[in-house]
Amino acid sequence: MSEKKSGLDEAWVDPDDAPEWKQEHFDSARISIGGVVTREATCTYMKPGRPRTPSPKKQVTLRLDELVLEGFRATGPGWQSRINAELRKALKLDG
Repeated sequence: MSEKKSGLDEAWVDPDDAPEWKQEHFDSARISIGGVVTREATCTYMKPGRPRTPSPKKQVTLRLDELVLEGFRATGPGWQSRINAELRKALKLDG
């Protein structure tokens, strides 16, 4: 579905819209009849995404002094990773 966004000359395409299927998509798709799979898919068209890390970070709620928070935010993008690095140093987790 395409719509015009105000002020733009190009048609806008919703990124959630599914792409148009081509014959190769039908040829490699899984087929099921009445809920019974008669042929499994021969490939996938999904993007691979970011590789999983063996030790993913956990989201937490943390209260920090206002000056500490302002100081780290002032260092620009990546400030949360820098807080993590400083905590690792304080706990002597890095070598």
